[in-house]
Amino acid sequence: MCGIFGFYFYDVRHSHQEILNTLFEGLRRLEYRGYDSAGVSVDWPVQAEGEPAPTAKPVVIKAKGKVDDLVKLVSEEVKSFTFDPKAVVKAHAGIAHTRWATHGPPCARNSHPHVSSPNHEFVVVHNGTITNFRALKEFLMKEGETFESETDTEVIPKLCKFLYSRLPEPIPFPQLVCEVVKQLEGAYALLFKSSVYPGELVACRRGSPLILGMKYGIQAAATPRTPQSPNTPLTPKLTGTSTHGPQFFDNAAPGAPNQPYGLELFLASEASAVVEHTKQVIYLEDNDIVHMKGGEYTVFNWSDVDSPSVEVRRTIQTLTMEVSQIMKGGYTHFMEKEIFEQPETIAQTMQGRVKITPLSPMKYAVPGIDPYLMPRVRMGGLVDHVSTIRRSRRLMFIACGTSFHAAMACRQTVEELTEIPVVLELASDLLDRRCPIFRDDTCVFVSQSGETADTFRALEYAKACGALCVGVTNTVGSAIARNTHCGIHINAGAEIGVASTKAYTSQIVAITMMSLVLSEDAISKRQRRDEIIDSLCNLPDIVRRTLKLNDQIKQLAADLKDEQSCLMFGRGRNYATAMEAALKVKEVSYMHSEGINAGEMKHGPLALVDDKLPIVVVSTMDSMHSKMAGVIQQLMARNGRLIVIANEEDDEMVDIVNGKYPIVQVPRVDDAIQPVVNIIPLQLLSYHLTCLRGYNVDQPRNLAKSVTVTEE
Repeated sequence: MCGIFGFYFYDVRHSHQEILNTLFEGLRRLEYRGYDSAGVSVDWPVQAEGEPAPTAKPVVIKAKGKVDDLVKLVSEEVKSFTFDPKAVVKAHAGIAHTRWATHGPPCARNSHPHVSSPNHEFVVVHNGTITNFRALKEFLMKEGETFESETDTEVIPKLCKFLYSRLPEPIPFPQLVCEVVKQLEGAYALLFKSSVYPGELVACRRGSPLILGMKYGIQAAATPRTPQSPNTPLTPKLTGTSTHGPQFFDNAAPGAPNQPYGLELFLASEASAVVEHTKQVIYLEDNDIVHMKGGEYTVFNWSDVDSPSVEVRRTIQTLTMEVSQIMKGGYTHFMEKEIFEQPETIAQTMQGRVKITPLSPMKYAVPGIDPYLMPRVRMGGLVDHVSTIRRSRRLMFIACGTSFHAAMACRQTVEELTEIPVVLELASDLLDRRCPIFRDDTCVFVSQSGETADTFRALEYAKACGALCVGVTNTVGSAIARNTHCGIHINAGAEIGVASTKAYTSQIVAITMMSLVLSEDAISKRQRRDEIIDSLCNLPDIVRRTLKLNDQIKQLAADLKDEQSCLMFGRGRNYATAMEAALKVKEVSYMHSEGINAGEMKHGPLALVDDKLPIVVVSTMDSMHSKMAGVIQQLMARNGRLIVIANEEDDEMVDIVNGKYPIVQVPRVDDAIQPVVNIIPLQLLSYHLTCLRGYNVDQPRNLAKSVTVTEE
């Protein structure tokens, strides 16, 4: 849940100020992963006692609070040094970290980077959780080491120092790191720098995400050479010096002077921190170790603790993300931007997958060919496994948080179209129970980031049980995307706000499309499928219309901003809408809210109803409409304070409410995707409540975007 960023360059001119700005900007791009403290380590000229002249040594600066607090502290700290911040260097390795506290409260002492001693022989930043840190800490304390922080990370640099001090002769930096990480249990993405290995940087990962971005250029502003082929190249095996450049670049033009290549490498927890520098990235795999030294980088991997690491080659991929996706684009907050982007993101989810116009059998010119053999929905990521999924004993949707609610919203549709039993599982609960999974089950893992720790561990468990595993993620190259047998990329674009909005609606659309693909062979479902597909094709315009309710919702939020609690009632598919709306309200506005299945109202929740507690009731014109009308009348009979979400043409609901309560009328679409439309005004409600209550919409307290740690 933390964010780590590293910047290494060689044969490129950058000032100390530029280095810091690059590190700070990288942290800002990752700040939604954690924002209770931050720190940075760079090499500054320091003259130690007894040394004739200053030499570059790792300096560590840490601050409680957000990245801007760290920037202010660094601006003050640099004044105590004698060097010029605008002085240019040709090589450097810097690391930075923004923290979401797991071990120890937010404070500078617990912030990263952590060091081996005041001499900074080894400096480390870490994202993840080391589960055996207590045993390692006790061992190191017996060996005379002292600890300053309460974190699990501090054992890592101290273990580096302990092992290094007992070496009969020096070993390469990546070999030392390999010996250290073999002692660690848990999940980690780590960056190491050291005064013992000046100018070098080592990165490694297991369980937590880490990507390596690279940018090559010729020094002195010469034009960089272009790749030989647009196809994805393999990691260049750099065995010579930096003057040779990577082997997948063309030779210089005849007669051109022999100029050295410059190399810049960027390491980050997510692509959003790298895309503004380069789109050429490597998604590091578990047990990968990257060594950066002398303008070269090498990737190693170790398979088990008893085997040495071996050099490997990883595929370079091109990011499809654009810089504009990680900017606010004129909006006040990322959450606001992402809510209003949903017409476009829903269209992106369907783009190239859904045929808008149905093919009429009467117009089909080729006799003897059934037009229904030309499907209206295609999912390339599932094509090789569709027949296996259709034969499944059951479909298990496994997710956490908002992704779980998206699966819940689609459950009825999947069951209706496929006639396969659907089971919903919270990933953490499934792991706690060790739920039986069989070889003829299909497990669908839904995760926006593709790195959710509990969901990924559930994936490992399901694979060990022999089930077919399908991923539904928003992040290409994520752990879940790489480790499932097949999957769907929802194409919603980068989501920066901690509260998920556009990913939720795109997940519903993607899972609905999956159910349409799985039911392609059912003749009896043809008409129903066409109804859903036609409604999907109109959905972006419908969502755009729904967003015009913004002013009405803002006024409604003004009426509720001083309340401390609210309830959300829904039934059928809209039980998921109630759950998701309650989650949004509580996580950003800090107002207690609870999503309740309206069918359970008389089994306890009815006792809470009075004329003060706000109750949002989702009652659109689906198969639950008459039952929800009864719920509303029962709540009115008990003088409940209602807010009703209904369809535009629902005159019956207008008559029932009779002007006594606010009614928000949304456009009507097919029942299968009505939850997409219904959640829009409730997302806006949570956004405006938060703004009016004076809280940070994009960075709610105690939360972070990607939950990449567990309690174990």
